[in-house]
Amino acid sequence: MIHYISGGERSGKSSYAQKVAESLSDTPIYLATSRIWDEDFQKRVDRHIAERDERWSTIEEEKWLSKVIKNNQTVVVDCVTLWLTNFFMDSTNNVAQSLTLAKKEIDKLLCIDANIIIISNEIGMGLHATHESGRKFTELQGWTNQYIAQRADKATFMVSGLPITLK
Repeated sequence: MIHYISGGERSGKSSYAQKVAESLSDTPIYLATSRIWDEDFQKRVDRHIAERDERWSTIEEEKWLSKVIKNNQTVVVDCVTLWLTNFFMDSTNNVAQSLTLAKKEIDKLLCIDANIIIISNEIGMGLHATHESGRKFTELQGWTNQYIAQRADKATFMVSGLPITLK
């Protein structure tokens, strides 16, 4: 089962995803996709870790999610935006290449018999990016979000800490 959770920054996506995972498993897994870019980001990571109790285990994987998710697991993938950033940066901002790689990896996740809760950001709802790389990334994020949402079994949009069921 794929449960897609999207929303803006600080909309409550992570805490909602954790509650969903805990309702499905006594031993959920948090799959962290981010690279640690700076001290401020490390503080965000540390806060997320502190929010999870001893039932949780953590796996770090920057790109190849399907290699670390096994059948019968309950996994929160946090998050698509940071995951895509890894492809985007490694491909020197090549949207087409990044999108192809992301779609292939999502397709592999669909073949795993697990509860996979995927968190993403809706970044195209804010200000228009002033730099070309920002505009390209917004396109990549939007197309990837659509791809995941269309294939997900469930989709939830978070607004001000409230879940809105999309499907």
